Amino acid sequence: MKEKLLELLKNSYAPYSNFPVAAVVVTKDGREFSGVNVEDASTRAGTCAERTAIFSAIAAGVKKGEFKEVNVMVSSGEIGTPCFVCRQMILEVFDKDAIVRCWALDGRYREFTVDELCPY
Repeated sequence: MKEKLLELLKNSYAPYSNFPVAAVVVTKDGREFSGVNVEDASTRAGTCAERTAIFSAIAAGVKKGEFKEVNVMVSSGEIGTPCFVCRQMILEVFDKDAIVRCWALDGRYREFTVDELCPY
């Protein structure tokens, strides 16, 4: 998964924040959907990598409860976690025991369940 995320980071469009983010959503039946953050000058009209991946899965017919995990990598070299807007989307379509795996560029990662990352 690390290599997929590293490759995806190259597709991010982040000219304002200079903070590329990549995400891969995996469904319970093994399908994978990719996403990157996409910015624009207004900042509010862009979208995060996690939601891009989730929206792609939903557009392909994936339903609530069919998501297994989401993997996220940020370009800073550190382990980053989804923003609160993404956490809300994750909470709405993933089961509470689904995995949120947050990767660093060097392959380190932290793993949370949705319930741990989004307790309220």
